[in-house]
Amino acid sequence: MKIRNWLMISYIIVMLLPIMALYLFYITVSSYDQKRDMLEYMEFTKSLSELEPVLENPVYYKIQPQKKYRKVDSLADESMRITLYRYDGILLYSSSQEPFVGRLTKLDKNQLYKNVNQFQKNLRTYSVKKPVTGSEGELVGFYEVTISRDEWLRGVQDRTILIFGGLFIFMIIVFLTVVYLLNRKLNQPLQSLQRQMTAFADGRKVLSSNPPSNDEIGELQTHFYRMKEQIEKSQQEVVQQQKEKEYILAALSHDLKTPLTVIQAYSEALQSNRQLSEKEKKEYQTILFEKLAYMKQLIDDLTLYATLQASHHQTELVEVEGEEFFDMLLSGYEEPCSKKGIKLRIDQRISGTYRVNVKQMVRLADNLVANAIRHTDSGKEILLAALSSDEHLSQEVFPAFKEELDEWRKGGTIILIQNEGNNIPEPMQEKIFLPFVQVDGSRGQGGSSGLGLSIAKMLIERHEGKIKLWSSAGYGTLAACWIKER
Repeated sequence: MKIRNWLMISYIIVMLLPIMALYLFYITVSSYDQKRDMLEYMEFTKSLSELEPVLENPVYYKIQPQKKYRKVDSLADESMRITLYRYDGILLYSSSQEPFVGRLTKLDKNQLYKNVNQFQKNLRTYSVKKPVTGSEGELVGFYEVTISRDEWLRGVQDRTILIFGGLFIFMIIVFLTVVYLLNRKLNQPLQSLQRQMTAFADGRKVLSSNPPSNDEIGELQTHFYRMKEQIEKSQQEVVQQQKEKEYILAALSHDLKTPLTVIQAYSEALQSNRQLSEKEKKEYQTILFEKLAYMKQLIDDLTLYATLQASHHQTELVEVEGEEFFDMLLSGYEEPCSKKGIKLRIDQRISGTYRVNVKQMVRLADNLVANAIRHTDSGKEILLAALSSDEHLSQEVFPAFKEELDEWRKGGTIILIQNEGNNIPEPMQEKIFLPFVQVDGSRGQGGSSGLGLSIAKMLIERHEGKIKLWSSAGYGTLAACWIKER
């Protein structure tokens, strides 16, 4: 239960408790009053019948000394009050007063005749007022008998103590329960969360506690765990990036050192006094140009790799017509393939429009095709294909990859670069997209910077796409890129 709802329910219960207690008190007293009503009436009637022979004597209803009322005095006690009035309202006698105190005061006629012959019951007393007539039937006075409801009052008092005592005990129980639940639902989870946050801030291991509860504290714990996981993931990524940077720096130093050494050696040879033949000079110049071109490519690749890694770098996309764009993307590779004696097949079946960064897509294709040409021997074949999701795979696609490729390509357009050559070992097929990782381990050979596949992966991901590589002995290697269709 949510803490907010739990607190609201607790607050309502605490508010309703006094009302419930008062209602219970009212019901109990009313029930007790109903039970006592008839009994009290009968007791009062019996007491009144015993008093009437004396109180209806006309001799008491005229002004006379107080001592004349001794017999009446003997009838009254602490729980009974007797009051006598003359016919005109003069107070002749009252058992609740000291002698002569208040006597002979006159009562208003309206008050005198009010509720005559009617039994009156209130909270503390039972009373009745009756007229008294003389021998000739004339009105001589009134007597009023009032009996205190001591038994009823004691019953009400006992029930009051019982109800409000029970209410007090119940409120104490509710209070202790609320304190316990508050400690369990608020204090303990917050203290546990505080310890975990302190441990996490100090770099210590965060001990896992009970599963988060289904309330606000549980939501806070869940958010903390998510934040912790994200921070730990970010820290791991930072560590990994730092390792990659250190590795890249070491690899870059190595890859630059080798061509620089060659350039230095051949430059010194060209500048030396030793006579070189024209053939040697041309050979030296060719080697120098190749090494300089390799260094330029390495620096360009490294610059692009660093730019793509920057989180603030945004890829600007433009809308292109699919058939025209992919026709341009797959063209221009006939000459380098023909130069190496490689047979090139192109299969382009595209429809619709796409949002791409043209420059980045061209760089992506160049990197993948250059890598395929580099690892394909003369007389072998390379397949370049661009296929919409509703088009069948090219017949030239290696049968070993078709089923998995068909499942992987769903919902998007694919670009295929397939070459016949040595296969890539399975453990290397995922690592091959890391910077400076090459299958043969000889970076810098054949003009490769070791960053081509890493850049290709980053470029396709910038287009919300994906890249995957399949390789198998007896067939060769297939690199596939997937992009969204509009």
